[in-house]
Amino acid sequence: LQAAPLAAQKAVPATYAITNAKLVPVSGPAIEKGTIVIRDGLITAIGAAVAVPGDARVIDGAGLTVYPGLIDAYGSLGLSAEGASGGGTRRGGAAGPPGGAGGGAALAAAAAQIRVAGSADHPAGFDPELKAIEHLKPDAEALAGPQSAGITAALTAPASGIFQGQSAFINLAGDDATGMIVKGGVAQHVGFTPARGGGYPNSLMGVFAALRQMLLDAQHYGAEQAAYAKNPRGMKRPEYDPSLEALQPVLARTQPVVMHASTQREIERALDLAKEFNIRPIIAGGSEAWKVADRLKLENVPVLLSVNFPHRAAAASPDADPDPIRVLKDRVDAPKGPGRLAQAGVKIAFESGGITNWPDFLANVRTAVDNGLTADQAIRALTLQSAEVLGVSDRLGTLEVGKIANLTVMRGDLFDRASRVSQLFIDGKPIAIRPPAANTAGGAGGGANSGGGGANNATGTWTVTVTLEGEDKPVTLSLRTEGTRLTGSLQGTLGANEISNGSIGADGSFNFTVSITLKEGTEEATFNGSVEGNAVRGRIAIVGHTPGTFSGTRPDRGGGAGGGRTRPPVR
Repeated sequence: LQAAPLAAQKAVPATYAITNAKLVPVSGPAIEKGTIVIRDGLITAIGAAVAVPGDARVIDGAGLTVYPGLIDAYGSLGLSAEGASGGGTRRGGAAGPPGGAGGGAALAAAAAQIRVAGSADHPAGFDPELKAIEHLKPDAEALAGPQSAGITAALTAPASGIFQGQSAFINLAGDDATGMIVKGGVAQHVGFTPARGGGYPNSLMGVFAALRQMLLDAQHYGAEQAAYAKNPRGMKRPEYDPSLEALQPVLARTQPVVMHASTQREIERALDLAKEFNIRPIIAGGSEAWKVADRLKLENVPVLLSVNFPHRAAAASPDADPDPIRVLKDRVDAPKGPGRLAQAGVKIAFESGGITNWPDFLANVRTAVDNGLTADQAIRALTLQSAEVLGVSDRLGTLEVGKIANLTVMRGDLFDRASRVSQLFIDGKPIAIRPPAANTAGGAGGGANSGGGGANNATGTWTVTVTLEGEDKPVTLSLRTEGTRLTGSLQGTLGANEISNGSIGADGSFNFTVSITLKEGTEEATFNGSVEGNAVRGRIAIVGHTPGTFSGTRPDRGGGAGGGRTRPPVR
């Protein structure tokens, strides 16, 4: 299952029907074999006996499972470097939780270049007036990773500072920033990391003191503004303060506050602060939230729980000291936390927590299921409960008629470790899945299977004949080898589509999936073959069809083993 990328289609259909698939609405029982229809970005029909519209592009979903689009409940996806670094970095404040648009050192380096002096009225890093919605920057490369993990939408917020600003809920696709926005001003965000370099506040106690003072100032400011609005005659006009103005929805309880707190002590202090000022808290991170589960349940506080679980370093030095008992215990407890919170009745939603290796996202959710969380609780934490906590359940989070057509389509069951993300639909539009770049220990350019050479180098344009059910169909394969990763596209009589889930071995054997167009409709085909010099050949598997074959040459490459000759097709 994979529809052509939008840029590759002359006329993009607005209506799709996925048939013969297992459908998991989340709002109700699963439909073992059904049809879901999406038109103009919305779900228009779902059920076991749904008629397929005549103008729909039909996708055979045999062997596929369709879920509501998965949600990353907190991060900085989709933000520019400046927006992701936030006001705390802009004014020289402390760094907050990870999870940036591009991530890692590049983001930190960009942020370091935009620091300016703090405000005279408020300490550095106190910028509640910042709005994520004003810093969105579509970046297909940055979004490819979360898309490969099945994520279709996310809460995004500046990631630095103490009062960090206001988040936005976005879809992870769009031609421009406005096309990504689902809802702005979702929540105010607070971090508790003290300022670096000796600035104030430089301790956790100082952070809470400064937070309390700013909330007290905001209360006084709101009262003064209300009094002036009621009877301005004879009263000096109060000075406008954008920071204190931005906190008025928080004090009015119309906007929740996401408090990034991981340790038990931080969480307890955050809850105390929320109770003192009668604000609506949401805990984010929450690695030790299970230790205060009873209080979270009693006070009806949800948790945006990080699935970036601690793990052993890939290659520890032989001379390194063994990990402390505390570290080992945290590593064991982390996957058990989701189940413990769910069992206590605390509403949880999953957030990526700064994951950079995106296959870890679903892998860690599955680990949580192995450690006490039920599969039903996990899928709700990835979909409906995320939407409920973030105030978008009226438009996302379930497969229901009238909701935005965000779909995560899996080959197999979400919690089967052998399953994989096959396709996404975001706003009703097909999104080609690109495998995230592999983590390699050897660095760029090395190895027998690097893109520059070796027996398995498939890079180039291949003229290929595909034989399906006795008919020969000419296509062009444009491929690129990057280590063990294989990317590219297929064009010709079977349509124009990007390949996905491509990999290639040191011996030249490869496989990938690609959507192809047959007279029956759109089907997902799996190509398994091998490269021998300038010749390629192999077999094609399509659910519900007789297996086919393919063979071809690479005319744009000279010499090499194989001499450009094509072997007879495999029958």
